[in-house]
Amino acid sequence: MSESYIQNLFAERIGGSQYGKSQAIYKFEKIKRAKRAAMTANPGAEIIDLGVGEPDEMAFPEVVDKLCVEARKPENRGYADNGDAVLKAAAARYLERVCGVPGINPETEVVHSIGSKAALSILPAALINPGDYVLMTVPGYPVFGTHAKYLGGRVHNLPLTEANRFLPDLGSVPADVLKQAKVLVLNYPNNPTGASATPEFFAAVVAFAKKHNLVVIHDAAYAALVFEGRPLSFLATPGAKEVGIELHSASKSFNMTGWRCGFVVGNELLVRAYGDVKDNTDSGQFLAIQHATAHGLDHPEITEKIAAKYSRRMDALVAVLTKAGFNARKPRGSFFLYVKAPKAAVSKSGVRIEFRTAEEISQWLITEKLISTVPWDDVGAYLRFSVTFAAPTVPDEARIVGTIADRLSDVRFEF
Repeated sequence: MSESYIQNLFAERIGGSQYGKSQAIYKFEKIKRAKRAAMTANPGAEIIDLGVGEPDEMAFPEVVDKLCVEARKPENRGYADNGDAVLKAAAARYLERVCGVPGINPETEVVHSIGSKAALSILPAALINPGDYVLMTVPGYPVFGTHAKYLGGRVHNLPLTEANRFLPDLGSVPADVLKQAKVLVLNYPNNPTGASATPEFFAAVVAFAKKHNLVVIHDAAYAALVFEGRPLSFLATPGAKEVGIELHSASKSFNMTGWRCGFVVGNELLVRAYGDVKDNTDSGQFLAIQHATAHGLDHPEITEKIAAKYSRRMDALVAVLTKAGFNARKPRGSFFLYVKAPKAAVSKSGVRIEFRTAEEISQWLITEKLISTVPWDDVGAYLRFSVTFAAPTVPDEARIVGTIADRLSDVRFEF
């Protein structure tokens, strides 16, 4: 059969006439294939999945109950567009009560999003012209940069290194890039490193943005998942609202990943621009979901319980990995533990296996130890462990962590 003319019609941004012909396999697909192969080779065995990037539990019953009540209201059945006042008001209350950010105007400084990912894909259309630069951290979540490039923009990556506490070195941006840069995208607590920002760092970001006329977009999807103290909002920084916006999400903070609801908050003009583009992108999230999210925002004790669970699991996992030889340190927030990948594994019988990349040891851990992780080779070789493994009870958590310890007990790692 001759090649369809459709093959030549794809946009260059997704590969043009070569779309679909690449043999490259995305790393998450490699992980899935390795897990399937491991299950086939070990029928009935349990794979410990430490690579999951979403909560292992349902939304809390009271939030589900609120959804059911709101879903039955006829006034909530139609298009939501840019939302009503319920979520906006709850977002403003949440920012003040939980993050210590007073004075948010819910009418002009908040618009809901269908999750952070949707907001990150919409915002480039409001800001990026061909040739404009976006400053983004690597490793990181690439969605804003992907859409910026779709629009003819360019991405300058700022490496996150252990030596700099996984914070970007703002002074490393070349002068010619800065002249054409429009946006700085940040994400703290960070995926995948689990690192947290500091008030001093955010203050430096505000000064940097003002000096170079940059918009700051802070993806705060994990902001409320802190193990001690108050969540740190970028908007709590003096001058932050003059230069940027912050993205909040119910996905991780309230176990509502599939519900797809969050909000964009901050600079009034930026929020309005986001809303204008959004109005031409989607018809809004179902109002019942928005109202259930608002209920969650008014009950931050839900997130506190979730964070306490992750903190407990993190303590146990750090202890196990440290005993196995990893330099594992508990982060201050998120559910990710980011550790340097071993260069070799030596069995008790003396068999030594070397690893050139984090991806190689990640595949080995799945195949040989039935433990799934996510490899990151962007800036050095690291493994990301997540404490969102499925364990409905505390005894289940202890059993899983104990199983990890047992599976790693017959090997010595070299770094």
